[in-house]
This record gives sequence, C-alpha cells and structure tokens, in this order.
Amino acid sequence: MENVKDDVLSIVSEELEALKERIVANHRAAGQVASGRTIESMKVERTEDGGILWGRNAFGTLETGRKPGKVPKGFSDIILQWMEDKGIKANHPKSFAFLVARKIAKEGTKLFRDGGRNDIYSPEIIDTMESISERIGLRFGTEVEHINLNFNEDSNI
Repeated sequence: MENVKDDVLSIVSEELEALKERIVANHRAAGQVASGRTIESMKVERTEDGGILWGRNAFGTLETGRKPGKVPKGFSDIILQWMEDKGIKANHPKSFAFLVARKIAKEGTKLFRDGGRNDIYSPEIIDTMESISERIGLRFGTEVEHINLNFNEDSNI
C-alpha cells in the first residue's frame, strides 16, 4: 500500500507543478507581471498527506484586485517600485505614486472596482482538482483490480 501512497503523492506533486505553470502563463498573458515577485513566490511543497502550492500574501489580488481600506506602511513607496518595474514614467514620480496610493486606499484598484476577474487561477484550480481525482481514481482502480486478481489466484474457489 506504500507504493500507492507514493504514487498518489507523486500525482499530486505533478499536478501542482502543472497548476503553477498554468497560473504563471495566465498571469503573464493578463499583463499583470511587474517585478516577478509573485511568480518567484510560487512554490510546490510535497507534504505527508498531499501537497501545497504556496504564493505570497497578495496572490489573491491577481483575480480580485485590492479593496479600499487600510494599506501597508510605505504604500506609496510600493507603488513607486511598481511604477519602476512596469516602466511607468511620470514627471513627478513620488507625487504620482502618492496620489495612486491614496486613490487605491480610498477606492480600491481598478481591477477591484471593475468586479475582478476569474481567469488567472480559479479555473485552473478546478481543472487540477478534477485531474487529480481522475488520476488517483485510475490508480486505485488498478490497485483493486490487482487485489482481485491475487485473491482469485490464491483462493480455492
């Protein structure tokens, strides 16, 4: 049965790696990549019971955007860095970054105000769960068939 567990964990790891690659491709295709830190933060960890796809705290905003409200300390500096990463030029970059940060704090990002999107990771997670279920089901089906064959060979029936 240990081989079955290893097979299942391998399936989960493979599927999570493929999920990560599809999310990265969708993220790039949406033009959301600035510094690449979100992509770099994505890591697959194989656990005793399955696996985890890790990403940075802001990962969820890829689809939802950022809602209005409290922002991190130095948020205008974060916006300034984002501007540099995206190649956005302004006559007075610090003032522009401050105004953008203030607008986001008051109204949220444009993505949030537009209602978000659901094409970066949501459909990929569903596809991955279905693929894992199918592959594990096939693996267990093979194992049950193997057990039945062994039982019939060893029985006196």
